Amino acid sequence: MTETRAQVDSLITKVRPYLQRDGGDIEVVSIEDGIVYVKMFGACDGCHALDVTLKQGIETMLLENVPGVIAVVTVD
Repeated sequence: MTETRAQVDSLITKVRPYLQRDGGDIEVVSIEDGIVYVKMFGACDGCHALDVTLKQGIETMLLENVPGVIAVVTVD
């Protein structure tokens, strides 16, 4: 596992309980060229607040803490 993947996984683990508390979850699918691809589950899948959660929460946290990460994108 690369250092970037380990850092991303560590931070996702920290936010996962907040998503799960609201009935959702997140899984890192892959990291390619600085883009973190994630899959959302449960209440997060299709949630009207997903863009806010993803961009202002998860993406901001990863951009600030993991060198080389440039974006977070959801996949189906």
